[in-house]
Amino acid sequence: MSNTAPQPESVDVADCTDDALLGGRVHVLQPARGYRVAVDAVLLAAAVPLASDERVLDVGCGVGAATLCLLARAAAAGLTGIRTVGLEVQPRYAALARLNAQRNDQTGVFDVIAGDVAAPPALAAFDHVMTNPPYLPAAQADPSPDRAKALATVESTADLATWLDFCLRVLRPGGTLSVVHRADRQAELIARLRPHAADLAVLPLLPRAGAPPKRLILRARRGAGGVVRILPGLVLHQDGDGYTPEVDTILRDAAPLDFA
Repeated sequence: MSNTAPQPESVDVADCTDDALLGGRVHVLQPARGYRVAVDAVLLAAAVPLASDERVLDVGCGVGAATLCLLARAAAAGLTGIRTVGLEVQPRYAALARLNAQRNDQTGVFDVIAGDVAAPPALAAFDHVMTNPPYLPAAQADPSPDRAKALATVESTADLATWLDFCLRVLRPGGTLSVVHRADRQAELIARLRPHAADLAVLPLLPRAGAPPKRLILRARRGAGGVVRILPGLVLHQDGDGYTPEVDTILRDAAPLDFA
């Protein structure tokens, strides 16, 4: 039997940038071109109502930004015993997510699986699922010539219905699903989730005060009943430069999103 330690996974980082999130609590390597982490991932992580000793699945985890932000937020809140899994269809992004887990000292806490929502691996039930699905239906999209970006932003093997059905299937009864998506697909999201999800809360994300939302975050629990609540919008940017104070505390200080 060999005593040689396992070698780290080989990852091409030649064209990657090293970017800080949550005020430097998280650092992620990500491709300089193609799909890149946006504010959506940090806000999604802040939407999960996490408690100690819970399991979280990040569906379409990319380079792992949302999960690493979730773990940093858990640490800031004094939560312990959290375990996370990321599912990612693009092998390079999955490899970068594993590397980012190592670089943020989350190996063994954040496991990454390369797999497709359309043909997913067997997974045990989770307390929470969070996801940033591709925003655009294939029939309506003009895909990016960058294949990695196109796969991240345009539905391919799994449409929105398939994606959401999978997320609900891997939730324990009463577990929560958090989704960030385009605001113009709000009605579709609610219709797809309503038969098997309860207590839906929709938080519109407003670029500026008085502007229509471009994104939303929806949170629900697996079950039946309850109501659908459309919350007052969260204003992202001030009239001048920079984020609003409320958003700044989420993006820099690891504060949670308020769904009350």
